[in-house]
Amino acid sequence: MEEEYKATLEIDSPEQFMAIFGLKDENMQLLREELGVEIYAHGSEVQITGEEEKAELCKEVIERLREIVAQGDPIDRTRIRYAIELAAEGNADRIGEIMRDVIAITYRGRQVKCKTLGQKQYVDSIRKNTCCFAVGPAGTGKTYLAVAMAVVALKNKEIEKIILTRPAVEAGEKLGFLPGDLAQKVDPYLRPLHDALGDMMGAEAYQKLVERGAVEVAPLAYMRGRTLNDAFIILDEAQNTTSEQMKMFLTRMGMGSKMVITGDVTQIDLPTGKRSGLVEALEVLKDVDDIAIAQLTHKDVVRHELVQAIVRAYDKYAQKNAAAQREREMRFRARTRN
Repeated sequence: MEEEYKATLEIDSPEQFMAIFGLKDENMQLLREELGVEIYAHGSEVQITGEEEKAELCKEVIERLREIVAQGDPIDRTRIRYAIELAAEGNADRIGEIMRDVIAITYRGRQVKCKTLGQKQYVDSIRKNTCCFAVGPAGTGKTYLAVAMAVVALKNKEIEKIILTRPAVEAGEKLGFLPGDLAQKVDPYLRPLHDALGDMMGAEAYQKLVERGAVEVAPLAYMRGRTLNDAFIILDEAQNTTSEQMKMFLTRMGMGSKMVITGDVTQIDLPTGKRSGLVEALEVLKDVDDIAIAQLTHKDVVRHELVQAIVRAYDKYAQKNAAAQREREMRFRARTRN
């Protein structure tokens, strides 16, 4: 009978052990389930037994998780699963690299960092290009990371103004008449942008910048006819723009400005028959210099791990329906030929 392979490593600090393996060793159990290995701790020594490839992979993942903990960042189940995926793809060395890049520091002193390879590539695309599209499901940090980059650019005096905008389109609901003046009517649509800026700057500093005109949060319709110079401009929920709105927005760019356009092409709330301006722009502008397109996936979801599962389930369902539709069309064509 072949002897089971054993890999070992040392974790000296009880605090580090708890941070990696979790309360009641819940993270240790997750590693066992995901990799099909056994993990035992004897004092400071951790033993991993199983197939050689899986045991060594598990050791590599734990070593990389130690790097993350050493940098003062927390470990959760989503991050562990992502570390396993990267290590299995041969990208284990990039786990620590992602976490070393501090994008911004919030007013509370919290460091804003990328948590996935997709997010790192997205942030690098913003840095290197004048215009960047970010396309991906909810929870991938598209808007928050863009806001963080905008705040840093404002603090560094690279720009004079932050402009955040989104189309005022209801998400599959009819909200009816909203009371108040125009600003109060559109505020519910812009609330996620207010929240992101408030989280980065603090409510008081944010309000002062709004009063000074250094930060503007407005519906997309307010952009018409303007030329936006020396500004960091973010268009959120861009999948709900029409073709005309998207072209209008993109042509607002002035000298010294940077644009980030974010959206999720699986959550289009436009009326039936209206083509999304984001979908069209991705096709029209894919080969234009100085425009980047960052594609984020369920792997980049950094909310609750259940959100990843939900996104994957919907993707699978959409693919199944698309395959069934193609089959129906092929059958129809075959019948009409006969």
